[in-house]
Amino acid sequence: MIKVAIIGLGRFGIELARSLGSSKVEVIAIDNSDKLVNEVKDEVAIAVRLNSTDEMALKSQEIDKVDACVISIGENFEAALLTTVIVKKLGVPKIICRAQSKFHAEIFMQIGATDVIQPEVQAGAHLARLLANPHLEDYLQVGDGYTMIELLSPHEFVGKNLTELSLRSKYSVNVVAVRKRNSEAIEKATDKIYTTDCVPHPDYQIQESDILLIIGKDQDLARLPTSNT
Repeated sequence: MIKVAIIGLGRFGIELARSLGSSKVEVIAIDNSDKLVNEVKDEVAIAVRLNSTDEMALKSQEIDKVDACVISIGENFEAALLTTVIVKKLGVPKIICRAQSKFHAEIFMQIGATDVIQPEVQAGAHLARLLANPHLEDYLQVGDGYTMIELLSPHEFVGKNLTELSLRSKYSVNVVAVRKRNSEAIEKATDKIYTTDCVPHPDYQIQESDILLIIGKDQDLARLPTSNT
């Protein structure tokens, strides 16, 4: 079983602890507040109040044996830095730090973090892209300039099959799945609005209500038609 320590139980840390716990990950949740520790104690393997800048206290909870440690101490930057140094010293292979600013992120990386996240910045950028591109339902950056998007069926695609569209040759992108709108009866029976076809047949004819999952380079995706009216 994967074992993850989460140090700092603010809103981000608590939500992360709950989500990992429900995914059957062994979570050690740590904070210096009894109230916050008690809030998640029934949803994780271990929830404990301790000072994360105390190396012996961390070792007592076997932090040196976890697969990853997330340090999400928001208000006390000095404590977050010292905790990162200690966790690095303990040999934790993956250390993810939550940073309040780009400057803080750079410092975390310099002292041993393997990854740094800025949830507010990332959430803002994600929302901005969706608002600027209303034809997108969602998107996921997959690295090296590639993104997977959920695209509402453009008007130009409706009534054509995947072979006719030739998206790979025309745009250098691939349709990896199609989310098809369920009938009202199926929606009521299953409580699901869409059914996902992960291997769409080349002869499948695109419907107006479909959402296409398309992967490709950002510059190629930008060339796709966007009108769905």
